[in-house]
Amino acid sequence: MVSRRLVTLLSVPLLLALAMPALARDITHAMGVTDVPEKPLRIVALTNEATEDLLALGIVPVGAVRSANADPWFDHVSEMLKGVTVVGEELAPNLEVILSLEPDLILGNKKRHEDIYEQLSAIAPTVFVENITGQWRQNLAFYADAVNQTEKGAEVLKYYEDRVARIKASLGDQVNEKVGLVRFIAGQNYAYNNDSFSGSILRDIGFGRPAAQDKAGLAEKITLERIPELDGDRLLRFSYETGDGGATKEAETWMASPLWENLSVAKAGHVYPVFDTVWATAGGVMAAHLALDDIEKIYGLASSR
Repeated sequence: MVSRRLVTLLSVPLLLALAMPALARDITHAMGVTDVPEKPLRIVALTNEATEDLLALGIVPVGAVRSANADPWFDHVSEMLKGVTVVGEELAPNLEVILSLEPDLILGNKKRHEDIYEQLSAIAPTVFVENITGQWRQNLAFYADAVNQTEKGAEVLKYYEDRVARIKASLGDQVNEKVGLVRFIAGQNYAYNNDSFSGSILRDIGFGRPAAQDKAGLAEKITLERIPELDGDRLLRFSYETGDGGATKEAETWMASPLWENLSVAKAGHVYPVFDTVWATAGGVMAAHLALDDIEKIYGLASSR
């Protein structure tokens, strides 16, 4: 619900004009075409992904949504975000706080923020990516273009790609292994497919996937009876906790099941707990590098950083 004060402020016809520097560029994005400043200085990021991608580009936003289930930031970005204003939650940005920051560019996400696009656009030039999934590399390139840092964006992506190539070479024949992904959330567990953020990391390296996960799409709910579908050479498990310990209890229940204990991957001791923040929640290039760190540890490889 937008307050009367905010509605009044957003109705001022000169607001956008005053916020816009003289030099601007057309940016085509998920909601259309928008004039953005040639050199934006006060950027607000409305997703965890956009926040860490800006940091990877060497840009500290003036405002960012709170990291999911954090207080207020994920550990891997907290030092860099000291002094940055929290502008609400990713699924519920605070428009009044955003307005108070006087941004000259807002980066958002159509799937998350389509309903408030007009209000955001009345505050400052606003551009959206389509979604947050395995297309995180394309999103990074888009953010880099939006802030007029395309060369830097290309460098950041090349460093990731070079790391992937080094890891793939170090793995040798192990790159042919099938690696599964399961995410525990209280009452609704998911197997993650190729178009998820985590699935994209595995596919970039060249790993195979268990047959049930080797398909397009983000993820699908998986019930206890479908545990055998998780079997492969390695299995990564992560839990999204909301404060009540429900996801941890869910994981414990599953791993105590005879179906789980009968998995060949479990018998081999090749089930690995990894952080949900890294493999599912953060979604940006910095998390991608942390995921690569995990792969190196799991396979006993030297660091490729």
